[in-house]
Amino acid sequence: MNRLRVLIVDDEPLARDRLRAWLLEEPSVEIVGECGSGTEALALIRSTPLDLVFLDVEMPGCNGLQVVSELPAEGRPAVIFVTAHERFALDAFEVQAIDYLLKPFDQERFQTALRRAEEHLRARRAGQIEDKLESLLADAAVAPGKTPERLTVRADGRLVFLKPSEIVWIEAADNYIILHLVDGRLMLRETLAAIEKRLGTTSFARVSRSALVHLDQIKELQPTFHGDFVVVLRNGTKVPLSRSLRGQFGKFTGENPD
Repeated sequence: MNRLRVLIVDDEPLARDRLRAWLLEEPSVEIVGECGSGTEALALIRSTPLDLVFLDVEMPGCNGLQVVSELPAEGRPAVIFVTAHERFALDAFEVQAIDYLLKPFDQERFQTALRRAEEHLRARRAGQIEDKLESLLADAAVAPGKTPERLTVRADGRLVFLKPSEIVWIEAADNYIILHLVDGRLMLRETLAAIEKRLGTTSFARVSRSALVHLDQIKELQPTFHGDFVVVLRNGTKVPLSRSLRGQFGKFTGENPD
């Protein structure tokens, strides 16, 4: 493998100095340049062949996430984000970053990220899977509407592998959803419609605009005032059943609440 052509992007000179010092110790690396802003980085990436960018997230003007979003996925260099803020981890994975270095990090953690990037680039040059993260996130192919055997989700910067049977119900919460599990819960930045599509309609049913339930977890339907119903789950949770979805819900349960 040829030497990796690497760009350092950070608005803090000391941070650039540290990365430069560690990269100079790596015989497999060639430092192509350094930038102190996202605008400079974007111009250099567009004009210079690069393999890898160590990219700060928070920078004045154009931040690291904006830099990546401006670049076409095809031919884009591999990216390792560098930042002092853990809240950007999910965003980093969503733009297919190779790794995410949380300041302050030591040389050992830096080397782990670099080895990961080298492995990714070797696979890409060999014509293998373009993005290993996306291959992990791609669930096993299933027929339309059927529930997959495994569901992979991003939570708190982690990849979590679940069996759909572990999910009791799902509720929408602003720009997030909450997976209520048999043991615990997970908050994800995903829409209810997206997770519903991934889970299929064999084992899950929408009971309202903001709730999806596992059919095996339903204990009973209870009437409430004004002719409404709630879905009672086996763990005691009560989820309102939307009037507009009663008919659709009845298709799954074999019962019509009306």
